[in-house]
Amino acid sequence: MVQNSLHTTDSPLRRALREGLLYLDGGMGSLLAAEADFTPGSRPEAWSLTHGEVIYAIHEAYLASGANLLTANTFGANRLHYEGDRLEEIVSASVRLACRARDAAEEKEKTGRRFVLLDIGPLGVLLAPLGTMPFETAVEIFKETICLGVAAGVDGILIETMSDSYETKAAVLAAKETCDLPILVTNTYDASGKLMTGADPTAMVALLEGLSVDAIGLNCSTGPREMLPLVERLYAEASLPVIVSPNAGLPRVNANGETVYDVSPMEFAECMGDILAAGGRILGGCCGTTPAHIRALVEATRGKSPLPILRQGTSLISSFTHAVRIGGDRPILIGERINPTGKKALKEALRNHDIDHVLALAEKQEKEGADVLDVNVGLPEINETAMLSEIVTSLQQVTDLPLQIDTGSPEAMEAACRLYNGKPLLNSVTGEEEKMAAIFPIAKRYGGMIVALTLDENGIPETAEGRLAIAERIVRRAEEYGIDRKDLLFDPLALTVSSDVRAPRVTLDALTLIRDRLGCHTSLGVSNVSFGLPKRDLLNGSFFTLALERGLSAAIMNPASVEMQKAYHAFLALW
Repeated sequence: MVQNSLHTTDSPLRRALREGLLYLDGGMGSLLAAEADFTPGSRPEAWSLTHGEVIYAIHEAYLASGANLLTANTFGANRLHYEGDRLEEIVSASVRLACRARDAAEEKEKTGRRFVLLDIGPLGVLLAPLGTMPFETAVEIFKETICLGVAAGVDGILIETMSDSYETKAAVLAAKETCDLPILVTNTYDASGKLMTGADPTAMVALLEGLSVDAIGLNCSTGPREMLPLVERLYAEASLPVIVSPNAGLPRVNANGETVYDVSPMEFAECMGDILAAGGRILGGCCGTTPAHIRALVEATRGKSPLPILRQGTSLISSFTHAVRIGGDRPILIGERINPTGKKALKEALRNHDIDHVLALAEKQEKEGADVLDVNVGLPEINETAMLSEIVTSLQQVTDLPLQIDTGSPEAMEAACRLYNGKPLLNSVTGEEEKMAAIFPIAKRYGGMIVALTLDENGIPETAEGRLAIAERIVRRAEEYGIDRKDLLFDPLALTVSSDVRAPRVTLDALTLIRDRLGCHTSLGVSNVSFGLPKRDLLNGSFFTLALERGLSAAIMNPASVEMQKAYHAFLALW
């Protein structure tokens, strides 16, 4: 399914993104709209064919103003607007004009390296289930444009002005599956600090870092002053360069019927200085900004250094609206009820394709206090790949909780991950080489935090040190795939005390070793400890308390369990 390798190659643009301050150009469409020949209904991209000299002059002016990241005139270039050869002609001409302007500037000034980015804007239609366009159709439309841009010689891909996290994911996957060029992504947030479809900045950090893009940020929608709080939040959460490209204020129509923007170049530059100080690293402009705005920005910030890129170990998973931090200020609760093991009613529902039964379980667990929902539909008599994908898609229409995709089938896991709108938990991988080779590429490709079980080809070690050794091996192998330990959630496996009275202590000791020696987060299926015994809830609650005291990060449990909830809230109050 995927064409490019798991490991991205270094490039001059990737090095430039890491090393210092970069400047994007400013508005293109708003400048063209002011041209006398630009009539209502005209599309800016078509001007690359009919008014190439105008497009070239705009590129030339931005480069002369100090921009070193130049966006090709391809924002709306896709097959929904241009068909067949027309699309190829427009993308090729647009990239050629930008590259020619870049090359002329480099030849003239003999200083610095400049880069041309393929500009990818939204399709203008909502993806299902909110709209009608299938996710894979969006991926294919984006791929067509990106293939043409790569063939024309761009240095990187800029995915911008995205107000839907799902469309953002479609565009990023299209880029990753087409090329190995740097991918920069900016989203458009409203006055409440959310995308149109609900995602907040931390959710986008989780999604986009999981998808291994090269820089993230925000553009359009407001002026620079209004963006400052969002920049501060992105910088605090992300371990990637932050891009900021505001409008020159909010557009308004003046007495002559013209669209105007009220933030002057000097005011724009002053505000962008504050954004640099707040963590912006790639600075530019969007609607209403001109070469004068970019020149003022460059002059106001020349010689200043951006804040260092934070390399924090924030462990995030997310839904389409918000992120959940693993290892944050409290342990998280993973609802276990959507799993057919030992649940006759759920088995029958899955056999009968009764999706409503599954959705009701999800809504009930959310009301009972679950932070995350485990989703397992594995029955030998059903098509698990198809069912898991359908259930994951359906669940996201009734709950905004992040999901734990729980399956022993790599094929089912990949299909569900591809369609999932966010960064999921993936349950699970083990220390078995075959398992790691199957699961790690999926996690790297689509983004996900992996539940890692401390067992291998020889089974479950009887000692805590043995389980630590497997965890250490999993960490090493994950790093070879470019997966950081912050995206590993270790389950040292709670075994029933009815078969071995030493089993709970070994599990608890393994929790401590993994936390202290590896610095990794931990999870447990808590109720396994009481399997086969009466009064299970009482035993589960006591074991849960002991595990929490050892630093347990997450628990797979029944949120309706009174004893478990008592133990959890009492622990939070006391600890």
